[in-house]
Amino acid sequence: MMSIGPFSIKVVGVGAAILLAWLVTRAVARRMGDDVSPKLAGAVLFDAVFWGLIAARLGYVAFWWEDYFAKPMSIIAIGDGGFTWWVGVLFALAFIGWRARNMRMLRRAALAGVLTGVAAWFLTGRVVGLLHHSPPMPDLQLATLEEEPVSLLSYQGRPTVVNLWATWCPPCRREMPVFEQAQSEFPDVNIVMVNQGESAEQAQAFLTGQGLTLSNVLLDPFSRAMNATGARALPTTLFFDAEGELVNSHMGELTMASFKSNMARHFSQSAQPLSDEE
Repeated sequence: MMSIGPFSIKVVGVGAAILLAWLVTRAVARRMGDDVSPKLAGAVLFDAVFWGLIAARLGYVAFWWEDYFAKPMSIIAIGDGGFTWWVGVLFALAFIGWRARNMRMLRRAALAGVLTGVAAWFLTGRVVGLLHHSPPMPDLQLATLEEEPVSLLSYQGRPTVVNLWATWCPPCRREMPVFEQAQSEFPDVNIVMVNQGESAEQAQAFLTGQGLTLSNVLLDPFSRAMNATGARALPTTLFFDAEGELVNSHMGELTMASFKSNMARHFSQSAQPLSDEE
């Protein structure tokens, strides 16, 4: 999982693109002399980014509205990474057009910034994609709740989602119903819950107390999975394809909408939920 400090490379890339957009906007405004204030141009750019992010989130929520409206509080759980970028970009451009409708030079400066930022964001994503090597599923010896040995590699052969969790972790506890629902809706995908650093008694007591019915719950008493996958915190969810190659990872709590989005983007039609097939 590529990251810079505690932040994923995606978050860093978005932040860098916004900063570049702001710098370009102010630079273009300065070249226009007294026709437009660089400070005003920069403020308009930041306003456009702010409203663009809100629009991108709302666009994503609208696409997955059934899952979000089933749990309305998940709409504000932006840590799930749910944004529709093209909705945000279009809204930002429309905002600039409206905000600077009577100020042509201001509009030019802000539009130049937005387009530069979007181009830089796409280019960075391409470069990172070329440089990034997806690690394979680690060869880990784990155990079932009955303390029977099992290899993580035994799940290769079809798409596999590995969730690293612990009973003491609040976001882990909150997202457990998502994986319970996912195991029911995605029978063609292995959804493996790997407990980190706890005993079978602790894990089973939590599942029983919460009334959760989960299969493929495994124990990793020495948290070797975190070291093997480079996970920096709990919960972390890893998406492996049928060949055992890592195609995506997510640190933090997942919503059902975000889980389904990952299924749609990274796995084949065989990994569609049962509700779509009925």
